[in-house]
Amino acid sequence: MDEDTRYEAVRSRDARFDGEFFFAVETTGIYCRPSCPAVTPKRSNVRFFATAAAAQGSGFRACRRCRPDAVPGSAEWNVRADAVGRAMRLIGDGVVDREGVAGLAGRLGYSPRQVQRQLTAELGAGPVALARAQRAHTARVLLQTTELPITEIAFAAGFASVRQFNDTIRAVYSSTPSELRAAAGRPSRRTATPSAGIPLRLAHRGPYQAGAVFDLLAREAVPGVEDVCGPPGRRVHRRTLRLPHGTAIVAVRERPGGAGRHARAAHPGGWLDARLHLTDPRDLTTAVHRLRRLFDLDADPYAVDERLAADPRLAPLVAARPGLRSPGAADAEELAVRTLVGPERAEALVRRYGKALDAPCGSLTHLFPEAAVLAEAEPHGPLGALTAALADGAVRLDPGADRDEAERALLALPGVDARTVAVIRARALGDPDVAPPGVDAPDSWRPWRSYASQHLRTAGELE
Repeated sequence: MDEDTRYEAVRSRDARFDGEFFFAVETTGIYCRPSCPAVTPKRSNVRFFATAAAAQGSGFRACRRCRPDAVPGSAEWNVRADAVGRAMRLIGDGVVDREGVAGLAGRLGYSPRQVQRQLTAELGAGPVALARAQRAHTARVLLQTTELPITEIAFAAGFASVRQFNDTIRAVYSSTPSELRAAAGRPSRRTATPSAGIPLRLAHRGPYQAGAVFDLLAREAVPGVEDVCGPPGRRVHRRTLRLPHGTAIVAVRERPGGAGRHARAAHPGGWLDARLHLTDPRDLTTAVHRLRRLFDLDADPYAVDERLAADPRLAPLVAARPGLRSPGAADAEELAVRTLVGPERAEALVRRYGKALDAPCGSLTHLFPEAAVLAEAEPHGPLGALTAALADGAVRLDPGADRDEAERALLALPGVDARTVAVIRARALGDPDVAPPGVDAPDSWRPWRSYASQHLRTAGELE
């Protein structure tokens, strides 16, 4: 998009582009999402940015009305397989906060200087600034949804000091942390502690076929680790998560998705309600990122539907289910193991080797066993080969993994066939362009062949 096209999106308050770019107004010093309901500024006063971090780095503050930090992420980072796309996925998973820029660069196979140069040249902000913007968003969520002391929030959000935290909040939101907390409204709207659950709205753009996603999660649910309960249209998906600093039980509620010919106009965007029970609030950013990947919330359904609807075979399927998503995985290594062994054996592995939760929650009693545990306990056969490769890093499935390298490494393992690898690539690695197994997929479906698979599978035309 050129800048004139972006301005037209701002002028029409087009929510399809929320998260794809941001605009700032020089006369007010504020940056917004394209759909901000405020009066449209003059074109001469507007500047455009690829990321919120770039707008913040240029001295602009977040709009209090449209909350630009709460928009869906750009779908571009899931599509792109280059260093910038991989870096953005890793930053979203909290790697810079945990391992620093050197850790990010090491995972990408570049020097820190190269990573800094590439991100700054393309996005207008380096990895530290991008992580800082993410920390500010996490801090705002904790301030406005919990009663945690402000000092604890500073470190939970990933800041190195309270002073750094205070300075960042003032720079990004033009408020002190106390003022930001007070702006949330009635204290009763906040939970007492993160252990009572942090309520969130996980935003998405365009129509969202929640029913199809929850159907899939219900079919795949491994007892002890996850469940789906409730009537259709109001189901709740719950699962346990192993995170860098602790564990979590997360719950995401189904919301009816838009359907029919007018869904595009009627559903500029929406959200899924979630509640996160964290043993360590430092894991909030990572947990949210993994839920967004699981539910494919950063997708661009307009681009997907436009491309696939041009194909005669897929056109009626797209018309019936606009906004159909290609679900990912909350834990990539877990998904790989489950894909290889199937649901019955996965349940047996959980019972035998899964770590029991300190405080079970209903039917949720265990974490899925780690690859290293399985590699030691079941060292033989395809499962042993896969888990050993995951444990020693021969196969990488983290958000920044090179998808082609991961596929080659998986295919080299005994007992891992192409169909299994295709599922792992589409789900665990979040690749939107994996051809449906056994289907002659035309190039016209690119780069959305994973979504074509979901349409065919949902319609009963693909196993």
